[in-house]
Amino acid sequence: MAVAQENPLLEGLESRRAPDDCILVIFGASGDLTKRKLFPALYSLAYRRLLPEHFAVVGVARTEETDDEFRDRMKEAVQQFSRDDFREDVWELLASGIRYVALDFADENREDRLSKTLTELEKERETGGNRVYYLATPPAVFETVVRAVGKRRSGQGWVRLIIEKPFGHDLASALSLQKAIEEYFEEREVFRIDHYLGKETVQNMLALRFANGIFEPIWNRQFVDHIQITVAETMGIEARAGYYEQAGAIRDIFQNHMLQLVAITAMEPPIDFTADSVRNEKVKVLRAMHTPGPKSVVRGQYGRGYIEGEEVPAYREEAGVDPNSMTETYVAAKLYVDNWRWADTPFYVRTGKRLARRETTIAIQFKRAPHPPFEELSAEPLKPNVLIVHVQPDEGVSLAIGVKVPGQGMTIRTVHMDFLYGGAFRTGLPEAYERLIVDAMLGDATLFTRIDEVQEQWALVDAIVAAWARDRPAFPNYAAGTWGPTAGDELMERDGRAWRRR
Repeated sequence: MAVAQENPLLEGLESRRAPDDCILVIFGASGDLTKRKLFPALYSLAYRRLLPEHFAVVGVARTEETDDEFRDRMKEAVQQFSRDDFREDVWELLASGIRYVALDFADENREDRLSKTLTELEKERETGGNRVYYLATPPAVFETVVRAVGKRRSGQGWVRLIIEKPFGHDLASALSLQKAIEEYFEEREVFRIDHYLGKETVQNMLALRFANGIFEPIWNRQFVDHIQITVAETMGIEARAGYYEQAGAIRDIFQNHMLQLVAITAMEPPIDFTADSVRNEKVKVLRAMHTPGPKSVVRGQYGRGYIEGEEVPAYREEAGVDPNSMTETYVAAKLYVDNWRWADTPFYVRTGKRLARRETTIAIQFKRAPHPPFEELSAEPLKPNVLIVHVQPDEGVSLAIGVKVPGQGMTIRTVHMDFLYGGAFRTGLPEAYERLIVDAMLGDATLFTRIDEVQEQWALVDAIVAAWARDRPAFPNYAAGTWGPTAGDELMERDGRAWRRR
């Protein structure tokens, strides 16, 4: 049923059906993800009455803590990180179903304690045995948690398993984890989360292409010169040295976020927007990508520099990082999708930490007009049309077009036609985790990665990493606060192109 909205710009927007009654079990409940993202997302869902009528949350972690202490910590987290104003009545509604279990999986008795808590809570909250298990733990314990949960499956209700990235460290470890999952869970019960796929602007790529007749006919090699995808961060590793030293930029961002953005940009129209139809088209793109040669991949590591006027340390000076670390904090690559639509059209992608500005953008640069008769009359070279999807921040879409400057003569200048979500709908965008948590409860896997997608992504990354093993670049090779190593610029300059700066 449609929910009445005070904002007339929201006319026609309807709330989705509520999920079945269930319990959400969060493993790793003492971590930053739970504090900064998961509970603020749950609060926002409760704020909008999008959670099931009978709902509960069980936090699980090694830290010894009581139910009340855990609730108090999560309340502070919601007050600090939620996008919505804090309301005591909304919080109390959510908090009434919150429990906490201190658990070390090496202790069989503690596992029985979790089972007892879930059984009691199911009776109290009338959730019908439906459970969502969220693995927000370090990747090293994913398999342990999967086996422990799988062995204690009850015969009542449905079970869903949400697994945070990265799904494995390489192809072999991803297959090993998948084998453990298959012992207890079917593929339809597994939700491999990539929060980028929950962002409104990433989903808007599908609407932009397939709901507008002016774009899809020119979304191909005949009209598109190249595509640029940038995932840039100004922050460093934020006390995650233990993880980042093992992952680096290629496993942390490139393997999942970056390749998913390429797949969504390049995919063919699905026959419908069901989970399998969309994911079938994405995996076709991933399979059509060939491994880039050594000259088509650049890696870097940041040194000392300045971010917003403040000096920041080099990566090798961060706490917990090896002073001789060869871990990359920047990756740029030229990729090709070898199919009929995109043959010979380069996809330039880059991601890095401590770069000049925080942004995630997808830029589709079209070919220049073949014969502009007024080119000699313009004071500046005519620029090609560019369609830019701003994923974050300032979410929206921008189209660069050439127009005549007022006055005599035929001087042409590039201007931008901008669409901003905030200006058009006058409402805050939901956080990605809000959408993804509800989708998992509903059993809708459209915005989650399927195992064959994961396998294709790891196969490409493994091939790149194997080539890197044969050389040791001079690190650090770019200063914090810049746009990365000079080799990243040269990657495009060799082709007569350049990275967009805004």
